[in-house]
Amino acid sequence: MTHENAQGDSGSRWSDLDRPPLDAASLRRALIRSGSLWTSLEVVPSTGSTNTDLTSAADALDEGTVLVAEEQNAGRGRLERRWSAPARSGLFFSVLLRPGDAVPVERWGWLPLLAGVATATALSREAGVDTALKWPNDLLVTVGSEERKTGGILAERAGTGAVVIGIGLNVSLRTDELPVPGAGSLALAGAKNADRDILLRAILRSLEQWYGDWREAGGDPAVSGIQETYAAGCATLGRRVRAELPGGGEIIGEAVAIDGDGRLVLATEEGVQEPVAAGDIVHLKAAGPAPRE
Repeated sequence: MTHENAQGDSGSRWSDLDRPPLDAASLRRALIRSGSLWTSLEVVPSTGSTNTDLTSAADALDEGTVLVAEEQNAGRGRLERRWSAPARSGLFFSVLLRPGDAVPVERWGWLPLLAGVATATALSREAGVDTALKWPNDLLVTVGSEERKTGGILAERAGTGAVVIGIGLNVSLRTDELPVPGAGSLALAGAKNADRDILLRAILRSLEQWYGDWREAGGDPAVSGIQETYAAGCATLGRRVRAELPGGGEIIGEAVAIDGDGRLVLATEEGVQEPVAAGDIVHLKAAGPAPRE
């Protein structure tokens, strides 16, 4: 097959040679082994949403099921926001976890933050890109001098005793492919390695390690190190932010801590510390110097 023919055949999985397909067999050999968290891994060419697929089938699936899509046409983020990207331009996958009796249900809210820590640490190591966390579940990289979102995490309760965690990550998106101006990708951030097979293996191994430590600690975020590590990598802390709350209200203040329940604590101008459990966080720019008279 010539390079010209490959690119000219829009129906071929090799139609963009800069974006080869994932090697499912190699991923399974590397990740699925005796004693591993990961029990099955499937790569599909396209689906609506990997989270929807795993959530709907959760009761029939084992813990450690991994579903990866080369393309999602109905991908979802928080608050039902759509997530779309060209085929094979990123990593779009979901995993099914069963924390079980080892972790009290009230601590399961740490799972999306745990997934953020696992993903950010893996990307910093394997892609050579400094990846920060925006509370509660966005992954940020720096493109030029601008902070941009390159990924997001969505956790959903599924079936009996299960949680599905979905991760979407822009890997090779070019500037003209970005869905919104504030988006970014690992490639645009200068990643030294954008091989999706290597990155996916690294993220899943990191997730297995952090999840194992968290379960062993009974879900305690301090004992497992999740709370401290999340705070250390959180770009929201120390910033003046606006929390847009689900009910329509808002709180403005300085983000000062991540508490034991994974909530963002804001110190308001009224001197009150307000914990925020859910909502959209907007990083506000620091006020500039006052104009001269």
